[in-house]
Amino acid sequence: MKKRKDEDFNEAAFRVVTQSTAEPVSITTVKKRKNPAAVALGRLGGKKGGRARANKLDPARRREIASNAARKRWAGKDS
Repeated sequence: MKKRKDEDFNEAAFRVVTQSTAEPVSITTVKKRKNPAAVALGRLGGKKGGRARANKLDPARRREIASNAARKRWAGKDS
């Protein structure tokens, strides 16, 4: 069997086991399962975090951060 470049040892073992059993399960389905409670908590913190950080910064620093972000976006992939 040929080794895939983007696959580590555990993923290869998982693929071999699923191919040898009667129940085909995709590795991407297994990886994408998330705990809904953890997702909700993370979303709460994320909603609070950006606004709280922005409120702490003075307008000059916020402007500097925004212009740096715009410069990076428009510079392309090399920067």
